[in-house]
Amino acid sequence: MSFSNYLETKVLGHVFGGTAYTAPSKYVALFTSAPGEAGGGGEVSGGSYARKPVTFTVSGNTASNDVVVEFPTASADWGTVTHMAIFDAVSGGNMLAYAALTASRTILAGDIARFPIGDITITLD
Repeated sequence: MSFSNYLETKVLGHVFGGTAYTAPSKYVALFTSAPGEAGGGGEVSGGSYARKPVTFTVSGNTASNDVVVEFPTASADWGTVTHMAIFDAVSGGNMLAYAALTASRTILAGDIARFPIGDITITLD
């Protein structure tokens, strides 16, 4: 996963500039196109879609989701989901990190998108 420009600025300011930064809430969002460093892209919308909260456990230089992230049953086709991102708000807000999915997945009405524990990882090296 890559940090967004927003989070890079916050981390640098906190670590090297002494600017306070409080850990934000975190929500998983799904995309049908790459969001990029500054956000944007095609976040899924409609069909009962909503960002889902997530928490992480940090071990060494890796953070991994410590809860199953399960989206509501799609009530309409969501399209082919290719990317995911972590935001600091359930809607709007700031993108913190983003990544392409290992495998794209077409979400049709009646499907459920799910990330098992440990499936979302963020590594710094």
